Amino acid sequence: MNGAAAGPSGVPVYVVDAFTARPFAGNPAGVCLLDAPASEAWMTAVAAELRHSETAFVDRSAEPLGLRWFTPTVEVALCGHATLAAAHVCVETGIAGAEVVFATRSGPITARRDGARIGLTLPADPARPVPAPAGLVAALGASPTWVGRNAEDLAVEVADAATLERLTPDLAALAAMAPRGVVVSAPDEGVHDVAVRFFAPAVGVPEDPVTGSAQCAIAHRWAMRLGRDRIAVRQASARGGLLDVGPGRGVVEVVGSAVTVLAGHLLGEA
Repeated sequence: MNGAAAGPSGVPVYVVDAFTARPFAGNPAGVCLLDAPASEAWMTAVAAELRHSETAFVDRSAEPLGLRWFTPTVEVALCGHATLAAAHVCVETGIAGAEVVFATRSGPITARRDGARIGLTLPADPARPVPAPAGLVAALGASPTWVGRNAEDLAVEVADAATLERLTPDLAALAAMAPRGVVVSAPDEGVHDVAVRFFAPAVGVPEDPVTGSAQCAIAHRWAMRLGRDRIAVRQASARGGLLDVGPGRGVVEVVGSAVTVLAGHLLGEA
């Protein structure tokens, strides 16, 4: 790596599985605790090294705490699971108490610990109905029952959870359909209300294991359809994950558990 990505050494780094109560499930996120702002080149290099769908960088010198998220290739404007992971680390290490406020590109985000779980208040951006993009059926491998979009994502509904679980989409084709990703949802059976998968090849994430920020696009619609104040969401990825979601006025509360699986320090300069 050339000097353009040089950065601090000895940075505390954690790997946290988010939206799960057990290790090696849910969505793994990197969390780096910074004593001062770091360069975008260095943070991108660290995220590429860790190879998780997102790595969170917490600036402890800022008030409120600064928070940025990077995939292995780009910075993103919002990430739910890495925020949950960052809040978990801040509480576990004593950086913050039961409530944490982060300053982010998407505005202030509050995280509150309640027992073993943490609730995030994320900015809502409900998807609005749009015509299906050309080639969507072929790219997805299924016919949608509804299509919408918000500023970042294309939202697609399919008939049932079985259809959702069988999807093997053309990721290259999906990458051209939204700035960030494609969230696919369906009514679920059993103890959950909604099943979800999220594909974000445009930002270097073929399929995200669990995606809290996707609920910003779809939660209000599903809550209205189901006549529920809160909905139980199952992310039907290989690792799987569970989200307790409560749409509100201009926000979405996303609640889940998190588990630290690795703690250490970055050694040397990138």
